[in-house]
Amino acid sequence: MCRNEVRGRMGMATVLKHVGDNDQSQPLPGTGSTDGYRPSADEPFMNPRQLDYYKAKLMAWKDAILLEAQGTLSQLQTESLREADLTDRASSETDWSIELRTRDRQRKLISKIDAAMRRIEEGEYGYCEVTGEPISLARLDARPIATMTVEAQERHERHEKISREE
Repeated sequence: MCRNEVRGRMGMATVLKHVGDNDQSQPLPGTGSTDGYRPSADEPFMNPRQLDYYKAKLMAWKDAILLEAQGTLSQLQTESLREADLTDRASSETDWSIELRTRDRQRKLISKIDAAMRRIEEGEYGYCEVTGEPISLARLDARPIATMTVEAQERHERHEKISREE
């Protein structure tokens, strides 16, 4: 695994861990809140506090992606890809290819984050787009861009697999 990919994965994991695992000493990004809030099933589903929590989580994730992309762009502009040794050059080009593919995947992820933010604004966030049922808080914590319940996602994937095999 190339150094840039390791750095990118470590950075994203650190941000997501920080955003998802707030303790009493860390404010929720974007809110200034230090109360260590975590959505729970004991409160009304998608109440304003939960929506603020997920909105902050999504914004922190998007900010981390944009920060990594900016770092990649700066590195591309400053580093030369012209190593003297052919093996070094090939290795460097492979590293950059992987880095750019990662950034492309993250670009697509940003559009999903933006869609989740729109769903929050429209009052549709947290509900399955197929069944209309609430998506579990654990699933939303693990994947805040989720649009389907686990069951609906599994049905969708089974149907997709059957369609591909035909």
